[in-house]
Amino acid sequence: MINARNYWKKFSDGAGKQRPWYNVDKRQDYTSRYIDEEEMMKKKIVLFDLDGTLVNTGEGITKCVRYALEKFGIEETDQKKLERFIGPPLEASFQREYDFSEEDAWKAVVFYRERYEDIGIWECELYPEVTETLECLSRKGYRIGVASSKPEKFCSLLMKHFGIDGYFEVIGGAISDGKAGSKAAVLADVLHRFGVSEEEKPEVVLVGDTKYDALGAREVGIDCIGITYGFETDVNTMREAGAHICDTLGEVVEYLGK
Repeated sequence: MINARNYWKKFSDGAGKQRPWYNVDKRQDYTSRYIDEEEMMKKKIVLFDLDGTLVNTGEGITKCVRYALEKFGIEETDQKKLERFIGPPLEASFQREYDFSEEDAWKAVVFYRERYEDIGIWECELYPEVTETLECLSRKGYRIGVASSKPEKFCSLLMKHFGIDGYFEVIGGAISDGKAGSKAAVLADVLHRFGVSEEEKPEVVLVGDTKYDALGAREVGIDCIGITYGFETDVNTMREAGAHICDTLGEVVEYLGK
């Protein structure tokens, strides 16, 4: 058994020195969290969700949702409700949260993107240790990709903005013609672009932060690791959808270890 608190991986700082690549947040108690070595998966392809997994996009998304709602005369003050828009397709979220018709939901998406394309996209930050995690997985020989419900052009812009686009063989997102695809549709497209056959699906895993990631992964027949530092308010929903739960990217790397 491996205690997650004591898991450190040395990572070169470029000057010949070694430093720990990951340090568990001391504000949280992981002493009771163990990962059984026998449960470690043998994977070749690791896919990452974007919002809430690689990038903390909460500020930009919620401000743009609020902007869109104001166009309909809705003044939303419940931040938690706005945060439920992070992850799932926007059109479906407007219908779910505000009972919008399909037509009004699409109009709301258009209003959302008015602000997002110039302002909201940049109101975000990379989560700690993402770059080190990608470097570690790349050195271990994993093929890495992005599978996000965010329009693909925005995914590519953000990955390039943060200087991590070179780690990804495929950066996949929702189509940008106005009709957002489901998570399963995005994953199916990304798997096709990787050239993954049905027989090879057990070699693929998605790392995500919501039940929509876990459900999408289950629908297309791949495994999912649900991380707890993202935007999912009820971690059990990811577990119930079949995801293995990790609190940190350090635990993800350990779980994938060979």
